[in-house]
Amino acid sequence: MTLHAPLLIDIASLALDDNDIRRLRHPLVGGVILFGRNWQSRDQLSALCGEIKKVRQDLLICVDHEGGRVQRFKTDGFTHLPPMRALGALWRSPDKQTSGQSALSAMRAATACGYVLGAELRACGVDLSFAPVLDLDHGSSTVIGDRAFDADPRVVSVLAKSVMHGLLAAGMANCGKHFPGHGYVQADSHIDIPVDGRTRAQILASDAVPFDRLSVDLSSVMPAHVIYSKVDGRAAGFSPVWLQDILRHELGFQGLIFSDDLSMAGAQMIDGKRVSTVQAGITALNAGCDMLLLCNQSVQGGAVLDAWIDGMTEALLKGLWEQSEASEQRRLDLLPSSTALAWDDLMVQPKYMRCLDLLP
Repeated sequence: MTLHAPLLIDIASLALDDNDIRRLRHPLVGGVILFGRNWQSRDQLSALCGEIKKVRQDLLICVDHEGGRVQRFKTDGFTHLPPMRALGALWRSPDKQTSGQSALSAMRAATACGYVLGAELRACGVDLSFAPVLDLDHGSSTVIGDRAFDADPRVVSVLAKSVMHGLLAAGMANCGKHFPGHGYVQADSHIDIPVDGRTRAQILASDAVPFDRLSVDLSSVMPAHVIYSKVDGRAAGFSPVWLQDILRHELGFQGLIFSDDLSMAGAQMIDGKRVSTVQAGITALNAGCDMLLLCNQSVQGGAVLDAWIDGMTEALLKGLWEQSEASEQRRLDLLPSSTALAWDDLMVQPKYMRCLDLLP
């Protein structure tokens, strides 16, 4: 059976140190998430990604790079991508005489965003961006806001699919987040434990619609650290009801399920009890997650990160979670299968240049 490497970790700085290398060599570690502290320049980022692949070629290099306020790399030639709300606004633009023309313009712009986003990241060695956001813009969320395309799930579905088409053209997979929808609750799951009191039927008829409509197109999904209290007492990322019964069986999703960051406040309480990151990781895997994120724990020596890796290893040996060949294959399927264009070649590629013209 293929070894299952479900842990996705961060690194401390601009280049790998001995502790980073030691962690990345651990057989349970399957990927890296990059942050702003890992960025100085394109050359430095490319060198860092090369170092990571030198440790293990199969490691998945990820980043939160959506556009707008969530874009890790913004200088040294990286295009400043618009927030996704700008694409929704273009869809509804009153400047177009025909509504169909504004919708087509928005779809073209969304595809261009996806291509530019994916091609620029891949030119520097990044494998996957956690995008697009599929949350609805209900106007109340403190953390989603302009990261969402629109309030209408039909518009979100079409524009997100266009972004995903652009990513695919750049050779990059996608990740829809945050299942089944984080946009309705006001609280931020980074610092709180949001509770959504709507019924199952209400959620599936609104916020979950993009995940349903795009279930065949999505390469991966990230569930929300939100408790949907009328459906399950656990947040979606720890709930077999949401991940297995609804996402896998009812919606038919076949791709990889990432946990959201297990260091967030929304991941620290399960079944009304405070849990460690190890307990959260075990619960998420047993609920149906394929990979686990633990972010911003490598700094100041990374003792918390080392304890998490050791704890997840001990839990495996004790039979508290089981390795999954299917999960491992889903991880490997997210790795790009095509050769990326070098940055200088990308800058003069006609497709890329046309996409820059189409950005809102």
